[in-house]
Amino acid sequence: MRVAARAVATLLFVSVLPGAARAQNGPGVSLGELAARRAALAARLENGVLLAFGGRALVHDFTTFYQLPGFRYLTELNEPDHALVMVVKDRVPQSTLFLTPLDARTAFYYGQRLDSASSVARTGMPARSFSALAGVLDSLATSGLPFYHLPDVETTDFSRLDTLTRGQEAVKSLARRYPSLRISNAMPHVLAVRAKKSDAELALIRKAVEISAEGHRAAMLTANPQHEYELRAALEYEFTRRGAERPAYGSIVGSGYNGTTLHYMKDSDPVRPGDLVVMDAGAEYRGYAADITRTIPVSGTYTKEQRQLYQLVRDAQAIAERMSQPGMSIRAAADSSVAVRTRGLAALGLIESDTASYDPPWRVDCAATPASCRQANLWMIHGITHGIGLAVHDPLQGDARRDGVFHVGDAFTIEPGIYVSTRALDVLPDTPRNRRFKAAVLETVKQYQNTGVRIEDDYLITDKGLEWISRVPREIDEIEALMKRRRVIQP
Repeated sequence: MRVAARAVATLLFVSVLPGAARAQNGPGVSLGELAARRAALAARLENGVLLAFGGRALVHDFTTFYQLPGFRYLTELNEPDHALVMVVKDRVPQSTLFLTPLDARTAFYYGQRLDSASSVARTGMPARSFSALAGVLDSLATSGLPFYHLPDVETTDFSRLDTLTRGQEAVKSLARRYPSLRISNAMPHVLAVRAKKSDAELALIRKAVEISAEGHRAAMLTANPQHEYELRAALEYEFTRRGAERPAYGSIVGSGYNGTTLHYMKDSDPVRPGDLVVMDAGAEYRGYAADITRTIPVSGTYTKEQRQLYQLVRDAQAIAERMSQPGMSIRAAADSSVAVRTRGLAALGLIESDTASYDPPWRVDCAATPASCRQANLWMIHGITHGIGLAVHDPLQGDARRDGVFHVGDAFTIEPGIYVSTRALDVLPDTPRNRRFKAAVLETVKQYQNTGVRIEDDYLITDKGLEWISRVPREIDEIEALMKRRRVIQP
């Protein structure tokens, strides 16, 4: 039941202790590490002013607030409506928080926020009122230092689409008032610092993955589910029960045809014996994300065709694992996975050959990039690796350093997939090459109709090499053995 604004008296019995007073067990981030993060960023900026806004209080209310990853990385402050200004001179940072307090009445509803009196103890940084921010920025704009703005977006995947956040509006206002002020995007610098995970971060990622793994086990042990949402409930219940803040992203639970849609998140359709279910779900623990996918048979046993595709994907994952070691090429690991799947698809008759081409239904220059037009790509349309951390798609050091190799301190996924449906053939442009392709494979595609398989695991690169941390059954026999332990409940 929602609490009406007039019902203040009832809230007098609700604890409104500051966040620092709430005990937390398990791994965490120290003030020393936070200072080291800001110092590493300052070393990259050398001289300048960093302006970062945290997330806003949700205007629709009654929803839990979660901080933007970049702001949380620099402050570990999981409260809305605050900002950070870091002045860097000769690579030495001086950081100040600008806080938006709550009035006493509102605090009864939402709890107390950080204030200037407790800021140094809780964050290691002094604080001022948010109302002072504009004047401080005006003063710094005439200091001769360049400005860096950290975009206040949830994920860099869609940051180029953002134009209306508070941070963007503040930057536009500064640029209008000070036309000669140089303002650069700080996101590449922050991502470069975030790419290498510290020991504390690795511990948090391990915890998120451990929780997520138990969620997937629980889903595999769910007796005779009737709908996709029952499996999602099993996953997310276990996440919550084990201390996760929330799912790290919208849980994907797609059965049959839905399993061939990469980001299917309705999770509302029936699950039927004979279908596979793709379950892509991970927990978020203290801001850090896990990302695990398992593909399981509704009946508990894979069919011959399902076993063929599943084993092909698993073999593709295994070769990529062997290629994912410190100093080894990220691209080569992905290419090895593609090569295994391509040969397997040709052997099954789902493509004409491992070098056969087609005309894609999206814009691509086949002459310039012939690999993009290989028939195999119709059945495996995504990459296999991305970093994990404060965002489910976090940076890797190889990207930040532009050397393209794995480094100690990387945390990432390996997630090959194959998705077979006549729907993919139906959307192909009507060209001579596509007509030959369709005629050659259509009957075989029907044998594997609506079969999607994705296997995704989480890994760390340590000084000992690659470490697989998402310990959930993934071999065919292991999954079938675990699912036999389900207690079948008669309807």
